[in-house]
Amino acid sequence: DLQICQHRAPTCCTKKMEESYQAAVRRERTQSIQALNFELKYMIVGHITAFQEAFESLLRFAENRTSFLFETAYRPMAKEAAEPVKELFTDISLYILGSETTVESAVLRFFDSLFPLVYSRLINPGITDLSEDYTECLRLTRQDINPFGHYSKNMVTELSKSLWASRMLSQALSLGIEVINTTEHAALTKECSRALVKMQYCPHCQGLTLIRPCVGYCLNVMRGCLASVSELDAQWREFISTLEYLTNEIAASHDLEIALSGIWNSINEAILHAQLNGPQLSATVDKVCGQPKQQEGNLSSASIVPVKEVTETQTFVMAHTSLNNKRREFISYMKRSRTFYASIAERLCDGDLVMRDSSTCWNGEDVV
Repeated sequence: DLQICQHRAPTCCTKKMEESYQAAVRRERTQSIQALNFELKYMIVGHITAFQEAFESLLRFAENRTSFLFETAYRPMAKEAAEPVKELFTDISLYILGSETTVESAVLRFFDSLFPLVYSRLINPGITDLSEDYTECLRLTRQDINPFGHYSKNMVTELSKSLWASRMLSQALSLGIEVINTTEHAALTKECSRALVKMQYCPHCQGLTLIRPCVGYCLNVMRGCLASVSELDAQWREFISTLEYLTNEIAASHDLEIALSGIWNSINEAILHAQLNGPQLSATVDKVCGQPKQQEGNLSSASIVPVKEVTETQTFVMAHTSLNNKRREFISYMKRSRTFYASIAERLCDGDLVMRDSSTCWNGEDVV
């Protein structure tokens, strides 16, 4: 009553053993594909982690530098500016990791929150009545009167351009892991399971436990079983090319590092622009939002303090070098894996599965 290992000679197998063999080949095939995938998956996961760590390090550096700007040059508003600064860098981090937010909305939201502080602490430092309504009016007015000139828009342009490739790379790496996980658990068809049993276990039914499949026979069976997986070859090659393009885009002119480390300077220029145009801004705001209460003897506008350099350059250089080295190692490895799905059958038939250095092997029917 055997369904797979039918043979002219007497057999030591039963139908129940054939069913056990089918369960065994399914388990073994999953394990062997997982073993093949392990190194590739390890490299991608490792790069995701390294990329995120280096990026977070650059982001922390940029955030500290921006906070330092407020603490030294704009002390009257430093405490209140801390929250908008934190939100800005959190939004940038979330954008890189693929959230729905955009760089433009993050930057403009920051400048919306910044304007009431600049207006009440630097341009008109005598204001005592900064009610919720008045603050909200200032926030909304910011969009119309553009107190920060072209600096806010320039910051959006610079960051959008440099963060886009990083966001795409982060999403592409996650997609790579998803593809690998899916191929690991691709179900074997009934025909495939039977073919694998015939190749690996039917010799046992004849007492031939040491004989192994012929190389050509193994390749035919594996290619048939993995036809759907090997069809990924063209897309996988394209995926590797895209990864290479994105890593080159990020590394080309160190856009990411330059853009992040320059955030503080863009904010500084924007605030200086607003201060220089203080009288015109006050006149416009008074028309739109009304005149707020003033302290007796209106204080003069806060003096502009030159900004000192932050002494964290070494941390920045280390994060920058680490990110560059990781990129190079990673893309070099990924280029070597271009043929991963095209050669999966050959790799599964390599090693202990087939007979290499012997004149006899199993061809599915007999020893040849």
